[in-house]
Formats: sequence, structure tokens, C-alpha cells
Amino acid sequence: MSLLNKKTVEDIDVRGKRVLVRCDFNVPLLNGQITSEKRIVASLPTIRYLIDNGARVILCSHLGRPKGFDPDVSLAPVGERLSDLLGIDVKMASDVVGESAQKLSSELKDGEVMLVENVRFESGETKNDPELSKKFAALADVFVNDAFGSAHRAHCSTTGVADYIPAVCGYLIQKEIEFMGGALENPRRPMVAILGGAKVSDKIGVITNLLDKVDTLIVGGGMAYTFLAARGHNVGDSICEHDKKALALDMLKAAEEKNVKFLLPVDEKVGLEYSPHTVAKVVPYDGIPDGWMGLDIGPETMKIFAKAIEGAGTVIWNGPMGVSEWENFAHGTIAVAKAVAESGAVTIIGGGDSAAAVQKLGFADKMSHISTGGGASLELLEGKVLPGIAALNER
Repeated sequence: MSLLNKKTVEDIDVRGKRVLVRCDFNVPLLNGQITSEKRIVASLPTIRYLIDNGARVILCSHLGRPKGFDPDVSLAPVGERLSDLLGIDVKMASDVVGESAQKLSSELKDGEVMLVENVRFESGETKNDPELSKKFAALADVFVNDAFGSAHRAHCSTTGVADYIPAVCGYLIQKEIEFMGGALENPRRPMVAILGGAKVSDKIGVITNLLDKVDTLIVGGGMAYTFLAARGHNVGDSICEHDKKALALDMLKAAEEKNVKFLLPVDEKVGLEYSPHTVAKVVPYDGIPDGWMGLDIGPETMKIFAKAIEGAGTVIWNGPMGVSEWENFAHGTIAVAKAVAESGAVTIIGGGDSAAAVQKLGFADKMSHISTGGGASLELLEGKVLPGIAALNER
């Protein structure tokens, strides 16, 4: 299945049609107030396109993980904010697919917008219950999925509904497909992947898949210590999955056989304890003393990693190089972010910690694409089929 051959919202006529849009409005709430509206703002281009083209827009999303109705995670605050941002009255249903939603959707006029309640108020949502999917489909004529962060879940509002009405992607998913899909299917060379984060076990599938695609694989962060330990080096009290050392050696061997350059740290910034204010020093990769733990890559490693990134055509980065939320151990992540930003390559930042780091460090506008889905982007990098994208119609 090519990711690049999916129909988008621009491939269909939406005028006068009721269009159900799956958004990602899973926003942080504090005392009923939205504390970050980034996800709401990200959905606006698709919603505005539909309004401008005379669609009757029905928005849906999950929020939190309620087990049935829970007023604390109602989408009502999202509806209010959407009304402000769009400059029109967004009608709010009091249920998901019940009488209120059905009545509002049947009364919608061209260019009007409504929002149904939190889809997870329905117990069948996460079970992908066909009966619930049919009820979603009955609200609309067309389905638009624009929630990449939920595309790896086979739920009624992400995949099930697509069994009953035409299904296309919105602008957010289209961008993910173009950048992530393009990089995996037809990258500009050389292709460099940078992986960080704590555990090798979280990225086994990603490494295995990327070894068939990349020219250089850079590994930093906590997961590097499993590779260093596998090569027989002392890693002190650093995070290390000793039960994954044999697997790490297999991956190093596979990289060699596939002619992939596999870069590991050559020096480390270590601390005496896991604390932002711990005593710290730089040591070579094979000289981490007992009782000390690696918390960031060292200055020589930063230079080597930056050099490898310098001439890249495509860079994919997922996971920080150290405990990047602590100023004293953020230098490696900053150095890599700077190198990626200045590389001139097509640069793709996987969701989660690396996306947060890039935003926080002020490099976001220098990247080609920052993924909106942590789990979904990881599964895509593993070569997995994402149900929410597989369900979309082909061109």
C-alpha cells in the first residue's frame, strides 16, 4: 500500500454534503479551561476549506480516556473556542450519535459547523463496533480523517465509519503522508535517521525497518547504553536493557551487512545521580565509572553527529539525545537540533519528546515537518500499516 495515493479533501465535491471530520481535539484541560489550543488551531485549515466550499461540517474527536459519559472531558470548551477562532457559531450536540447529533446534522446548512460530544462517551468507539460506525456514517455523506495522532488506532471514528461512506484525508494527514510517506518510500539521499529516547525495546521495529532504508543511523539518548554495553563497555549506572544486548549486537551486525553507517556516542556527559543539579563530568564512551550514569552525549559526539547530518538529503529524528528537559543535559539535543535545522535536508521530526524539544528550543520553523502523532509516527517508521490511513479511499 502506497501512502502517497490516498484521496484528499480536495479530490471530492463537498458542496451541500454533510461531511464528518475526525479531528484531534485531545487538548489539555485545567478546571475546564483549555491550556494549549495548538491541536485546535492545527485543524483549522481543513475546517475552513470545507466551510469555504459549502460543506455542512460535523466535527468529532476524543478527549481523554473516559469510560462512558464524563462532564469533566466534555468537548464543550473546544466548541466555544472553535466558535471564536472560526468567527461563526459552532453548534454543540449534547451526545455523540444520538437524537441531539442527528437533529443538528439534519438541520445543518451549507457552510455551517457542528461538534458532537466526546466520541469515547460511546463504549463501542474503542472496540470499533460496526453498529456504532453505522450511526456515525448515518450523520454524514462523506468522512474526512484529519487526526493523525489517532491514525494508528482502529476505532469507529477513525476507521469503522469508512466502511460505510467515502473516506478521504484532511490537510494534516495529507502533510504527514507526504513527508513521512515520501521519506520512507522515496527519500532524497543520503538519508540519515537519528534515534534517541530511553529504551531500545521501544524502537526495535523502527531500527529494523530503517536499516533497510537509511544510509546512516545515529543512536543517542538512553538507548545508546544498551549498544555500548553489548560491545562490552562499562556503562556504570546508566539506563541499560541488559536483556536486549544480544539483539543490539544483531542490529549492529545487520547494519554492517547492509552497509549502513551506525553511529554511537564516543563520549558522554555523566552525573552522580538522576537529578538536574547533580555533579557532572564528560568521560569517554568506554570510561563511565561505576556509580555514574550517562545523561547526555558529550562534545566530541556532538561534532561527529553534526558532521553526519551535514550533507544529508533527508533526516528523520525521533527521540532526544539526553535528559533534554534539564538545562545541564540538553546540550546534545540542542546540538543535534541545530545541525538538523541547518542541514538543508528534508527534515522530519517524529512526534513526542523530540517534537517538544524542537519547539521548546526554537527550531520548529526551520524543520520541514514536525509530526503531530507520537505513537502514529513511530508505527509508520516501523513500517506498520496505520488503520486510519489504510481505511482512506485510493485515488
